[in-house]
Parts: sequence; C-alpha cells; structure tokens
Amino acid sequence: MDFLRKYLDKIKPNFEEGGKFSKLRSTFDAFETFLFVPNKVTNRGAHVRDSIDLKRTMSIVVISLIPALLFGIWNVGFQHFRAIGETVGFWEMSWFGFLKVFPIIVVSYVSGLGVEFIFAQIRKHEVNEGFLVSGMLIPMIMPVDVPLWMVAVATIFAVIIGKEVFGGTGMNIFNPALLARAFIFFAYPSKMSGDFVWISGLSDTSTKVVDGFSGATPLALAAQNQFEKIPSLMEMFIGTIPGSIGETSKLAILIGAAILIITGIASLRIMLSAIVGAVLMILTFNLVGANQYMMVSPLQQLMMGGFLFGVVFMATDPVSSTQTATGKIIYGFLIGVMSMLIRVVNPAYPEGMMLAILLLNSFAPLIDYYVVQANVNRRLKRTAK
Repeated sequence: MDFLRKYLDKIKPNFEEGGKFSKLRSTFDAFETFLFVPNKVTNRGAHVRDSIDLKRTMSIVVISLIPALLFGIWNVGFQHFRAIGETVGFWEMSWFGFLKVFPIIVVSYVSGLGVEFIFAQIRKHEVNEGFLVSGMLIPMIMPVDVPLWMVAVATIFAVIIGKEVFGGTGMNIFNPALLARAFIFFAYPSKMSGDFVWISGLSDTSTKVVDGFSGATPLALAAQNQFEKIPSLMEMFIGTIPGSIGETSKLAILIGAAILIITGIASLRIMLSAIVGAVLMILTFNLVGANQYMMVSPLQQLMMGGFLFGVVFMATDPVSSTQTATGKIIYGFLIGVMSMLIRVVNPAYPEGMMLAILLLNSFAPLIDYYVVQANVNRRLKRTAK
C-alpha cells in the first residue's frame, strides 16, 4: 500500500487550499480517510483519546451485517427456484441471488453517497462515514424485486430529509434506512406488500409457479388468519422463508448481534429491553385472547418478520436512539411494546417494527431529557438533606 500512499501524497496539494482542485477537497479527503487512518492528532487541551473512531465503528457494523447479507443472497435464489419447482445447487442459488441483490446495493451507495458528496461540497465540510452502514441496511430491508429507481429515490429522500436537513451525520433524528423503507411503503405500497414482491420472478406473469406456492411471508399469513400455513420455528430461525433480503435468517442476525455486543458498538440494554417489552405485550395478548392472532406464542412472534433485525441493527443506532443508560431501557422497552401492538392490533401494517422505531426515534430526546431531569432532582434532594 506504500505506492498508493505516495501517490495520494503527491496529488494532495492539488486539492488543498490554493490548488487547482481545491473545490473538491472534501471529496478527496473522503477517499483518503477511507483508505488510510487520518494522521491528524491533538497537541493540547483535554480530549478523550481512544482507538475507536467513526470509520472503525461503521466498519464493524458493516461486518456484523455480512452474515445476514450472505444468507439473504442465497435465500433469494433458494426461494426463486423453489417457487418454480427447479432443483439447483448451492452456487447456482447464490449466483442468482447475487445478480439480484448486488444492483440494489450499488444503487443504494451511489445515490446516497452522491447526495453526501454534494452536500459536503456545498457546506465545505468532510464527508462522514455514516452512510457506509445506511447504504448496506437499505438494500437488506427491501424486497428483492423492488425497482432500482425506487431504491434511488427513497435513498435520496432518506439522506436529504432524514440527515442533511438536520445537519448531517450525527445530527439526524430518524434512522435513514428506515426512512427509505417508509418512503417506499407509503409512496409505492404495491412494491412493499403482497405475496409477489418478496420472491424474485413471481411478479412476472410468464413465470410458472408450482401449485400451492404463494410467496406470502409469515406475517402476511398471520394477518390473513392462515396460521396453519406459517412455517415452522426452525424454518423461521434458519431463514428459509420469504421476506426482505436481510431479515429472514434469525441465526445470521444473532451472529451479527454477538459481534456488535462483543465489540461494544451496540447497546445490549436496548436489545434486551426491546425483547422484554415485546414478550410482555405478547403475553398480554395471550391473556386477552380476543382472536387467533393474539394467541400466537411469544417465540413465534419474535421469529416472524423483521423484529430481531430491527432490534439489533436499527433500534441500536447510536444517533437516533437514546443516550442515557436508563433511557436506553425505556426506549427499547417501548419499541418492543409498540411493535407488537401495531402488528397485532392493526394488521394493515403487518411489520410494526418500522413504525415503532421511527415513533420512538422522535421521542428519544424527550426520554433522555426526563431521565436527566430525574437524576438532577434526585441529587438536589440528596444535597438538601
């Protein structure tokens, strides 16, 4: 890598102030810091010095997403060939899935980073690495047959409305990836719901599907009261079911969760409290038992849909979630409660996790405010004695 470092040092003066490409300084800096660790250090003042930075944080999150992504690529091929009744090998399934998923990833990164670079040039600031994660999350929560132009429009909307209007990376209130999904869900609902969007090829009327294969997700089957058709717990845990690209395999998601917890990147408090909140809500429904959906067991509910994916990779977003220790517990608990409440009580939105997280994103600052105020009041009472 020495030759690349020397080449960058050689052309760097052209992008600094006074150089002929000085207007592209932030763009050059983005590529340089992506390839090499910045050599800038502080010489005075009180600063927290640590080996972790935004780039390393984002890189670890991307690494934690790889198991779910790889399984999702394989599952795209698996579901397609199962739908048409053909038997092919592992590599044929994986290659088919790769050809379907890779363009979505490319469009997500190109459109999102394009907006990031434009705003960096206008504002004359550095390009942050925050979109490294969002650019990967957006494809993983999309149906495989979503039109690429919709992915581009939704990504641009999420970056501009969800990030840049608030000041960029670290200032956004809502999770950008979820905003992209919400945009398509409400603007183009036919591309985010139904039995034909989750498996590649079903939307093509010329494709011959084997008898009895519908392509419906477990949540869709539950909303239609077809509980006898819901896949087994093992199938949902492994992930051999229809669904968004990266959300089907709970095993792969748990591997990613382990990486985030061990490295200290994601909050275990949020994850556990969200699960506790969801389980308590499900048990409450079990006690009420007003309909068959309310009688679904907690384990089965947790295995269906993108609940675990949202808990691990979305709810724990360090920017849009709460910052205080107690606030994280309250925040996660309410996400779990709201996700199951929306899912069961309002089947029009079978995937309640998206709306639950976006709702609690908006309340996160308020939760932190009251937690801090409670701590302040408690200390004032202590000193008054």
